[in-house]
Amino acid sequence: MERKLAVILAADVAGYSRLVATDEEGTLATLATYCETISGLAAEHGGRVFGAAGDSLVAEFQSAVQAVRAAVAIQRTLQRRNADLPPERRMEFRIGLNLGDVVVNGGNLLGDGVNVAARLQQVAQPNDICISGALHDQIEGKLEFPMQRLGERALKNIPRPVLVHRVEWRENPAGGDLPGMPLSLPDKPSIAVLPFVNMSGDPEQDFFADGLTEDIITALSLYRWFFVIARNSSFAYKGRAVDVKQIGRDLGVRYIVEGSVRRSGSRVRVTGQLIEAETGNHLWAQRYEREFADLFAIQDEITQHVVAAIEPEILIGENRRAQLRGTDNLGAYECHMRGTLLHNAQDSAVHFDEAIEWQRRAIALDPEFGRAHMMLARSLFARCFFGFSKDIDRDSAELQAEAARAVVIDDHDPYCHYVMCLANFAAQRPHAAVEEAQQAIDINSNFALAHMALGWARIYIGRFAESLDPLHKALRLSPHDPLTYLFLNRMALAHYHLGNYDEALRCAERALLLRRTYFNLVMLITCLGQLDRIDEARKLLPEAIANAPSDVPRYWRFFTAYVDPADHAHFNDGLVKAGLPMVP
Repeated sequence: MERKLAVILAADVAGYSRLVATDEEGTLATLATYCETISGLAAEHGGRVFGAAGDSLVAEFQSAVQAVRAAVAIQRTLQRRNADLPPERRMEFRIGLNLGDVVVNGGNLLGDGVNVAARLQQVAQPNDICISGALHDQIEGKLEFPMQRLGERALKNIPRPVLVHRVEWRENPAGGDLPGMPLSLPDKPSIAVLPFVNMSGDPEQDFFADGLTEDIITALSLYRWFFVIARNSSFAYKGRAVDVKQIGRDLGVRYIVEGSVRRSGSRVRVTGQLIEAETGNHLWAQRYEREFADLFAIQDEITQHVVAAIEPEILIGENRRAQLRGTDNLGAYECHMRGTLLHNAQDSAVHFDEAIEWQRRAIALDPEFGRAHMMLARSLFARCFFGFSKDIDRDSAELQAEAARAVVIDDHDPYCHYVMCLANFAAQRPHAAVEEAQQAIDINSNFALAHMALGWARIYIGRFAESLDPLHKALRLSPHDPLTYLFLNRMALAHYHLGNYDEALRCAERALLLRRTYFNLVMLITCLGQLDRIDEARKLLPEAIANAPSDVPRYWRFFTAYVDPADHAHFNDGLVKAGLPMVP
């Protein structure tokens, strides 16, 4: 017999028979989704599922650290997904892990090491992770998760008592972090990548330096056990001379990555360095001088050096998601980055019109460039959302088609699932929007916009309390985001539907202070209407009417994808009281 030492993870669903008896088809569909999620997370952490029967599955890992990380990632991911379900339909897994000797039988593993893991799973409570003392000895001091010693337990059909520990996997709620408040450090390595400085002497090359920075942020974000500040907040420091220690405090991070880019003809010179924010110490620095065509290789090397300098075990043990290459056509890449730069400016209808044209040029040069299709859909959605569209129906149809095309081309790109979420808003499919936002976060748990979109989508399916956590997470991941006004607007809407009109008003006022848009004005007016502060509301009516889109009825049909008509009526009720009904 072939034998080996392995870490075994066993998982099953608590109360599975009750769930099946209540809703057989719904339970089986949820189980299929959750098992696929578990299998993907196991693979991401260097493991594999080798057995599944009914509601249970068994996986093996070579690394004790990665096995426990995988178990924590599974419970956190399933907790996030359960929040979209009614309490009686939530699927709660019990997980047991053991390090032991196993017998290899083809692709299957057998023996005492597997049996102990299965018995530990039975000891665990719903949503718990229980590990053996043997496994605990291997991970002690290597992980940040608190461990609770439960003592020795007599396990069924196991001839000796087994020491059991419970892993405390739950994260601290993100609700305490609001704009302007001091930020605490996350419980994992936290990083901000500052915009790389364009040293070419040509402002036209800014898009190139920005594109390099964005790709490095995306690559680092794909490491689940890093906390990476979103692009929008990092770019708040573009062109500013700010001390790294202050940036670390402002963003609540431990590490800063910065660098520069100089492009000359077909050659490109890139420098990068990693700095510990609190001390200002340089942990790593390197210069690259390559052909422009080697740009993607430079991005990879910078990313790997940063990871290796902070926590090399992540680089060794964690299998990253597929790298997002996008295109080998550098002309298409340049068009895409020029369009992205214009989109991110978000200053006028002209910016969005030009951004859309640049993405169309990129697609013409490379029709299989998924990110260009994604950004085209994103800019079309934004043009509608800001009230700049001259034909909402036409833009809506095109953005849905482009978003669907982007997902087909690159199903592993979280941005593609994010824009598919937006497209489902436009198509009045809020449940599908929730699923796309969840998939985006599954791929990249650091994706601030996806957390915002999840909160937004939950509002439309009537899960108002559950919408607040992802909205707060979006704010923490991007504390200086130019879109903070939108995050606050959605928080205001969630509190409004919960009947917390005073808190909704507070969020709506802060959103309007950041940007005076039509939808921010409307949100504030409806809050004032419910609070019977009619005089204050009516002072805002002329400005709201003056800034209204040309086709108000279509605009509101586009952006109110409520499942329950009563929720739509509730929102309109505040406007009616204030004298501004949503639609004529």
